[in-house]
Amino acid sequence: MNSLIAATVFFLLIHFGVSGTRLRDVLVARMGAGMYRGAFALASVVGIVWMSRAYGRAPDIELWGQLVGLHPLAAVLVFIAFLYVGIGLATPSPTVAGMEATLAQGAATVRGIVRITRHPFLWGVGLWAIAHLIVNGDLASVILFGALLVLALGGTVSIDAKRRRNFGDEWKRFAEVTSNVPFAAIAAGRNQFLPALREIGILRPGIAIVAFAVVMYFHGQLFGAPLIAP
Repeated sequence: MNSLIAATVFFLLIHFGVSGTRLRDVLVARMGAGMYRGAFALASVVGIVWMSRAYGRAPDIELWGQLVGLHPLAAVLVFIAFLYVGIGLATPSPTVAGMEATLAQGAATVRGIVRITRHPFLWGVGLWAIAHLIVNGDLASVILFGALLVLALGGTVSIDAKRRRNFGDEWKRFAEVTSNVPFAAIAAGRNQFLPALREIGILRPGIAIVAFAVVMYFHGQLFGAPLIAP
């Protein structure tokens, strides 16, 4: 368990202690944007691998236990998470690392799922994390998935702050017609849902749905916890 805690602290520290802070700006100025992104990506991979291996070896300390009755709800949350992640990865956005300059394009950057949330990938990770945290009910899962939930939702705030600091009015115009929380801009009348659906199309959600079905079916082989009997 100590290794999992250490890995989790390391992973959170490189994100909240570096990424999105003024320290990140200093490092980029000294190292260059490309070298910084490479070093940060390497540190992130190390953190993910470390966390995954430590989680697999952590002792089984039950808290509230497996909530089998909530598996259908968890499946719905994970399905939505796959949609957010899959569509988000396939949609250009100024909130994605390396695409900040697209803020200069103004309204042209607000398309598809960006109309729903400007952080679809992170909200997808957050939904996936909370679903696993709730149904597993053991200490190791609380540490791992709780940390990923905090990282995902905190990351949306951190990215917004970084873009606001670096892009000023360009970011302000983008933020005025989008929202961090899914559907908040649409509910407030600052954007529209039907154009989002048209711009998302069929291919992006189709790929996400296929990926969800494959992972659900092979969940046991991949992660040691079968969800669907073959």
